[in-house]
Formats: sequence, C-alpha cells, structure tokens
Amino acid sequence: MSAPRLARRTFLQGIGFAGAAVRIGLPPLACMFNSSGTAYAAREGLVGTTPETRFVLWFNGNGIPERYWIPRDEGHEYSLTPCLSPLARLRDDVQILSGLDNPNGQTSGVGNGHQRTMSALMSGEKYTGIGAGGRSIDQVVASKIGANSRFPSLQIGVCQESFGTSMQRNMSWSAKNRALPPEVIPQKLFDRLFGTLDEGWTTRKRSVLDAVREQARQLRSNLGREDSRRVDEYLTSISDIERSIAQFPAEYARNIEAPDAGGDPRDYPRIAKLQSDLLVHAFASGQTRVASYMLTKCQGLTRFPWLGLSFARHHEYSHLGGSHRNRQQEVMRDICRWHVDEFAYLVAKLKATPEGAGSLLDNSALLFVHEHAEANSHKNSGGAVILAGHVGRLKTGHHTRVTGTFADLYRTVAKEVGAPVDHFPTSYGMISGATA
Repeated sequence: MSAPRLARRTFLQGIGFAGAAVRIGLPPLACMFNSSGTAYAAREGLVGTTPETRFVLWFNGNGIPERYWIPRDEGHEYSLTPCLSPLARLRDDVQILSGLDNPNGQTSGVGNGHQRTMSALMSGEKYTGIGAGGRSIDQVVASKIGANSRFPSLQIGVCQESFGTSMQRNMSWSAKNRALPPEVIPQKLFDRLFGTLDEGWTTRKRSVLDAVREQARQLRSNLGREDSRRVDEYLTSISDIERSIAQFPAEYARNIEAPDAGGDPRDYPRIAKLQSDLLVHAFASGQTRVASYMLTKCQGLTRFPWLGLSFARHHEYSHLGGSHRNRQQEVMRDICRWHVDEFAYLVAKLKATPEGAGSLLDNSALLFVHEHAEANSHKNSGGAVILAGHVGRLKTGHHTRVTGTFADLYRTVAKEVGAPVDHFPTSYGMISGATA
C-alpha cells in the first residue's frame, strides 16, 4: 500500500477540532513532503513549494568583552573563543561575522548610550526620547512573510526585570514609539500557543492534550510508522513542557515589575530553555515564521546566581574598572558564554526537528546581536554577531570580518528568508561575506 500524501497546509490547523478549545498544530510529517523535501500542495498529489522559511532576531544586553568573544583568526579554521565555546558542536551550522557598525547608536542626542544604541540596533533610527525611531527589523520581515501565519510574529523574553524605559525593556517595534513587549512568562506563552485561558490548563490541573487524545489516536492510525512516531514524540514534548511549567513557583505566573535586590528568580536558564522549546513548537506547527527573543534586557540589571555571580548586577559588571578591570572582563566572559549557550540550545533544537528532506534549521536564519561591541565603553563600531541556519545562500562554518552596518546585514539576511527589503535606515548595501 502506498504511503499517504497529506498537504502541509491542510494540517496547520492542527488536531484541535470544533468543540475543543485547544490548537495543537502538527509537526512537519514525512507524508507532507516528497522525496526531494518539497511540500505537497493543497490538492492531493500536486507538488507545492519548499518548506516555509523562518527568521529569529536574538538579543542580549550590555555588550561583550571583545577579547573573549571575537575570534582572532578568520576562515573555516578559526578558533572558538571562550564565549563561543558552546557552539563547538554547531560550528558548521553558524557563521561568526565581525566588523559591523551601528551608526545611529554613535550619535549624541536624547537618552543615554543604552537607549540610543538599542533604538539604532533594532530600527536603524535614532532614539526619540520615548522609544525606537521606527519599525524593528523583525517586524519588517514579518510584514513580508508573516501575514499567512496564525501569529505574524512572536515576541519572546526571559528576564522579568523591567529597569528603565520602554526602550530598555523592548526589542520589537511595530512603528515609531510603538513597542511590542516580549512575553516572559512561559505559562502565558504556552496558553497562547496551545490553549485558551481555562482554569484547568492555566493551573496545570489538566493537560491541553486531554481534549485532543481521540483525534490524535485517529490521526496516528492513518499514518505510516515514522510519522506516527513523530506525532507521539511531538505530543509527548508538549506534555513535558506542561509538567516543567507546573514545577515553577506560583509567583512566576505573574510579571515582576521591580525585583528586589537579590530577588531575581534563579530559574532563568530553565525559563530560557522552555521559551526556546515553545518557539520550536510554534515554528514546527506553522503558527509563526518570525520571532524576536530577548534573553536579557538592554542595560539589564539581572543577577546570575547560577553562574556564581551575585555580588553585582549585569550592568554593574559591565562597568567594573580600575583595579577590577581584569575581573570585569572575566565576569563578562562567563555571562556571555551563558548567552551563547542558550542560543546554541535553540539552534540545536531546530537542527533536531525534521522537516522535509532536512530540518527546521535548514529553513531558518537566526541572528544573534548584542547591545555594544565592547560593554564597558559602549562601543558601537566593529560589532560581532552569530548567524545560524542554512536557508538560502547563507554561509556557515566561518568567521568573516566584514565592512558595513548592522542594517546591511539585516537586509542581506532578510533577502535569504524570502523577505527582500529595499530600504532600511543606515543600510548602504549588502554584506557579501554572509552568503556563499
């Protein structure tokens, strides 16, 4: 008997049918693609298009210690620095780019150096004194490839501390001064993706899967062995996330407006991984194609007890000077290594999720940016980024020194995910070194 052929679009609605107040989108199944990895179109038997592309803009605040972050050598044989060491198993899936400038972050004007840098980094525009001067690049991309998704874009965060103004707390902007706040509560992101605000689900007394078990059983009976296994693994992973969320203290279910000194949750690494898991589910089930991910805030004040760093906060660590200069560099090295470790977790999850003839990572571009090229001096020139994924002509496995702006790189990556941008503030061309 021939294997069933299912149109991918037919199942993006998932298995939460009428009467069930959940939406469990399906992962990419083998029967949705032909042997070349091309998705079947809506009419059975017709070949449609290649899998949908995805874009992630990832941000960390307060900058880096360049000496421990940027590789000294270029090319394929570059040596991973201490901050980049978590990428060892993924070095063929990422490219390190350095030498990028953030022109409008270098200008004087209203606000402090963090606010001016953040506005320019996200939108290319100067800080207005209220917020970003225009749309952030993730929203520009979403306007081109996100319209047919359940969520045109997702804004995801981890750290709940909310120091400063809207400019420090947000990275996504739909227009000048119009912020799109990140969802930092895993419970709320889970319910947004999978269920309604039902007491049984939001308090984790029941599972969202209870409402769809029969539909799932019927679906598996019509699938081949490989796809049946994929559905089982997918539903099990949703259940695992539910159980993990249920283990968080009750106070994690609400936003913390102003954490007391030393009162930051110690579970930020757990929260980060849950948020990454949920993002992978959203991509796999076709609920969105674009996301921003704010691991730490601009000018953030987080402590890092899981790294043994509790005597100061992130921003304070970035400015330790004088006799503490060497210690400052070592502390920032350890903090930035954690940043990269969390990014590597997301990249690895996408790589491990099959889609068509490859994986989600093969159809994605993830761009890791940070606030300053050198944290202590608020440096806005010569910045470095991590570019992950294999979509389009993206080059991987190299460290490449380039000349250009962050905006130039944004336009280059946007083109590869199928969202060409004719103009973005402070962009003067494309970054040829980012593509093969």
